[in-house]
Amino acid sequence: MGVKVKLDDIIEGMEFQSDESLRLLNIKTGKVIFIDRYFLTQAEDGEPFDHMNDWMQEQMEIAYDVAKYVENYRELPTSFEINEYEIMEDFCYEVKSNGKRDRLLRAINGRGAFRRFKNTAIKLELIEDWYDYRDERYKQIAIAYCKGLGLNYVE
Repeated sequence: MGVKVKLDDIIEGMEFQSDESLRLLNIKTGKVIFIDRYFLTQAEDGEPFDHMNDWMQEQMEIAYDVAKYVENYRELPTSFEINEYEIMEDFCYEVKSNGKRDRLLRAINGRGAFRRFKNTAIKLELIEDWYDYRDERYKQIAIAYCKGLGLNYVE
């Protein structure tokens, strides 16, 4: 039957991305890991880590596993693949009220679009609808990711 991956773990990993770390799925265990790029570089260079404090040693153990068994890990969808701006725009077009839709569409133009969009959604009392819509889109991305890797998933 194979390993089952938790969609919530994948979604959480997709939501909390940064340039300094990687979010990876171990396709053998179904676990999502967070690894700082610094530790991965250290592991790839074969750096010792017994002198590090506990949390750093934990990161290094994970990094060494990733470096040694790279074929067992797949990077989660990145912010480029997720395209939150497109998700916001799609949400705007889903809003039934022409006036509210137009205000949201104006909010997403130019610099500061994410902040303005959120503030506008709050003012229009659409913020909960936005979060529900966004959560569903993230879920669909996570499902497509699992299917693309031929993995079973649980909700």
